Amino acid sequence: MPITQSDWALLTPGGSRPVTLASAATIAPTSFHTILTGNVGIATITPPVPTGHMLALQFAGTAGVLATGNISIAVASVVGQVMLLVYNPDLAKYVPCG
Repeated sequence: MPITQSDWALLTPGGSRPVTLASAATIAPTSFHTILTGNVGIATITPPVPTGHMLALQFAGTAGVLATGNISIAVASVVGQVMLLVYNPDLAKYVPCG
């Protein structure tokens, strides 16, 4: 099933403004670029759409992502650096790029 044009606009790099969320075990991004505050590791990301997509997470703290929940590989974050994650709908998991 194709995603709607409004959903696609939220997930394209130039389609939306960054959203700031508190870092938590589970986050629910609503745009391509999300700025995370705090130092809690991310274990689960609620996919904004059910199809394959990419998210950019920018960490204001040293949270990183954990290899639990729906994230396939643990990666430490660097303050201010953006981490790209690709969603694989067949596995229902996010895979960090790089």
